[in-house]
Amino acid sequence: MTPPGASDDGSFRQLLWNSFVAVALAATLVTLCYFFVDRPVAYFVHAQQFNRDTLLKWLTLPPPVMQQCVPALLVVLAVRRAFGPFTQCELLLGLAGVSMVLADQFRGSLSYLCGRYWPETWINNNPSLIGTGAFGFHPFHNGSAYGSFPSGHMTRTVAFVAVFWIAAPRWRWVCIVASLAVAVGLLGMNYHFVGDVIGGAFLGGIVGAYVSRCSGIGKPVHNLTA
Repeated sequence: MTPPGASDDGSFRQLLWNSFVAVALAATLVTLCYFFVDRPVAYFVHAQQFNRDTLLKWLTLPPPVMQQCVPALLVVLAVRRAFGPFTQCELLLGLAGVSMVLADQFRGSLSYLCGRYWPETWINNNPSLIGTGAFGFHPFHNGSAYGSFPSGHMTRTVAFVAVFWIAAPRWRWVCIVASLAVAVGLLGMNYHFVGDVIGGAFLGGIVGAYVSRCSGIGKPVHNLTA
């Protein structure tokens, strides 16, 4: 007797393999950024004082606001479901919200695991590259001073749009624009290092892919680019 869902084992194995490849690629890019990119970019952005640009700051606001709205969204969808099946848009919105919240939980755990200092000093005189010359990863350190990696804003953004990327290919250009806008805001405000943004994007994408695949929406992940 074939267990329920066994026919999908191959696609989940492919997804697992793709995840390993993504993690390896992310680790390589983050390492390269750590040694060659993060500090020069942070110093340049600070010198240019891009953080005076209110537009850049505005670009960083949507992710946390959207996450705060997810519980209300899920309640509304639960009530809506009592009166009939979800439309595709409603289903995708619910899954994207769940993906965003779940990805942020993974981000919190990874942040504790990595313990990275921030580019600038923001709260409670936290150590930072610009403020105190502090730079690096300090594994298993907790607290606001060690939360730079990976970027929570980028993680949440990509986790949300990944659901639409997989299920609605015609809207992928919107996913790209939204993700790039948040990345530009984060780097322009010097909220994160380049490596933080890259790490957050990969984490959000992986979580979004699993939420989508487990929900049975869209194409199999190995055909994602088809």
